Amino acid sequence: MRVLRIWVAILMTPCAHFWGRKWNLLDLVTAAMFVSIHVLALFAPFHFNWSAVVMAMALGYATTLGVTLSYHRNLAHRSFKLPKLLEYLFAYMAVFSVQGSPIEWVSTHRYHHQYTDTEKDAHSPLKGFWYSHMGWILDSNARFGRYGGLRNVEDLKRQPFYMFLHHTFLLHSIILGGILYAFGGFPFIVWGMGVRLVGFLHGALLVNSACHTWGYQSWNTGDLSKNLWWLGLLAMGEGWHNNHHAFEYSARQGLEWWEVDLTWYFIRFLEALGLATDVKLPSEAHKKRKALLINGD
Repeated sequence: MRVLRIWVAILMTPCAHFWGRKWNLLDLVTAAMFVSIHVLALFAPFHFNWSAVVMAMALGYATTLGVTLSYHRNLAHRSFKLPKLLEYLFAYMAVFSVQGSPIEWVSTHRYHHQYTDTEKDAHSPLKGFWYSHMGWILDSNARFGRYGGLRNVEDLKRQPFYMFLHHTFLLHSIILGGILYAFGGFPFIVWGMGVRLVGFLHGALLVNSACHTWGYQSWNTGDLSKNLWWLGLLAMGEGWHNNHHAFEYSARQGLEWWEVDLTWYFIRFLEALGLATDVKLPSEAHKKRKALLINGD
């Protein structure tokens, strides 16, 4: 019955939370930014050159790795440890995703795991697929007011570097745009700031929306999290979302050999170099308990 209620919500209330409510300045600026990068990406066919495409792909890979490895697995879940300078480097790479500061991103994600697929979840399909995909980002009152602020990230707020990024994260992308323009003109802006951000944002946001709507469950997590194979490939392992909700502390999300998890492979590389330590993985006993539960034993 709970799944049926979710699907009714998805089909019947795609934009219900936007009409008739008051929009504050932050929501309007965020919406303007989203529209701008999508419009910018439309210029891509008219400003195509291989230098711009290769640059956008390299920058996109670095940005995605920053979010999946740093914001998500390292900072939000403490799945492994890095030397501080390397930790800060990966977090800084993630800032260029324009997904918010490390403090804001980690806080929202921790609350997501605490209240998964309930009314308190910041981006559950309970409020419609569109809302869970990107609409929640345009509703700052609900996003920040629901929990009374950034109360679950004291570990990050105690570090001056993360507080600095919290107050300046947009400035770094503006500076990046200036550097891209200086090196490659408007085509570098179109591909490096338009195409890259549109592709990355929707790929990342599909984890919130699609991975709680479609796919399969390998573990009984008590929520709607799903494994979605194609998103596992596109989002560097983040699409194995049911695995992640079953073992949120795990640095590895693609738990089967065929569940490609590029972020995990990079963490293993860092571990081999002695840079990633205290790498957490689910024990066989924990996996057995979850597997037994899903079979009803």
